[in-house]
Amino acid sequence: MKLTIERTALLKSLGHVQSVVERRNTIPILSNVRMEATDRGLSLNATDMDLEIVETVTAETSTPGITTAPAHTLYDIVRKLPDGSQVELVFDGGDGQLVLKAGRSRFSLACLPVEDFPVMSAGEFSHSFSLAAAELRGLIDRTRFAISTEETRYYLNGIFLHAADSDGVPVLRAVATDGHRLARAEVPLPEGARDMPGIIIPRKTVAEVRKLIDETGMDVTLALSDQKARFDFDDTRLTSKLIDGTFPDYERVIPTENDKVLEVDCKIFAQAVDRVSAISTEKSRAIKVTVGAGSLTLSASSPDAGSAVEEIEASYGSTAMDIGFNSRYLLDILGQVEGDAVRLTLADAASPTVVRDVADASAVYVLMPMRV
Repeated sequence: MKLTIERTALLKSLGHVQSVVERRNTIPILSNVRMEATDRGLSLNATDMDLEIVETVTAETSTPGITTAPAHTLYDIVRKLPDGSQVELVFDGGDGQLVLKAGRSRFSLACLPVEDFPVMSAGEFSHSFSLAAAELRGLIDRTRFAISTEETRYYLNGIFLHAADSDGVPVLRAVATDGHRLARAEVPLPEGARDMPGIIIPRKTVAEVRKLIDETGMDVTLALSDQKARFDFDDTRLTSKLIDGTFPDYERVIPTENDKVLEVDCKIFAQAVDRVSAISTEKSRAIKVTVGAGSLTLSASSPDAGSAVEEIEASYGSTAMDIGFNSRYLLDILGQVEGDAVRLTLADAASPTVVRDVADASAVYVLMPMRV
């Protein structure tokens, strides 16, 4: 194998593939990236056995060939080369070394046999549809903060993506919850997605997809089966195993009878929550929200730090009440609101609160209260 490639292009692709590779591997070959030089360019492939990424980048190939090389080491070398460098990669197979040359620099990297490199069997994908990059970005951004990190409830360790019905309109819906808060977002149902299986996309896959979206303005093609999902970008293909579990009936968690409506300027509210929470204890992050006619008072206290109170204007016409929230969870939700105003519908101090962006009806957030 012999090829020449521009350093920036190689670095960008290596950045994508090496982030899939786990830092600590008990299986040596999983620390490597598979590299194949063809007439079409250089194809890079990495996997952790649950997630696989394949990316093709333009290169001048003198001799087609294939090898594997340590992913993180190769990435670090290319990252430290000067901008604009032309990188030459040579592998003759004789000594099992990949030689990298750039300017006056020369590196030799130990390779492992290509035959050892695992390939995730693609299998059959029953459904395929395209989604605008901005729509997929919105679904991810408005829900992923609520993904659970509790490994025992593994079925909550991802985003539940499925076809649903919203007031008679078919939608593609994303839901995530950790038991303390729930986030639900939706976009119009793409053509080809009507009978798709409901899938749970793992947290790591969500993060990798989100990174790739930032670098493409084009539509993303999703292919789905009961066990796997494949995301096709410009020159990149991400294939992931899905979480094998049943997502809970989230509709039962979203209250429909909450009758107390509070509307407040989102930015002012978020800033006040952030300030007052400086006093709350590190463990609970609890703040008390007192709502009354035309105003909202935030307060927090801790035995060590003291107390804090701040009052802001709000629109509220029901009976006064106190309710406690985890300030970090509340700020996570307020951070997703793009409009000026946020609407909270409440029932009482012990019941879940529904939070919505007044300017965007396609997202719903539910926040469990705390005792304060």
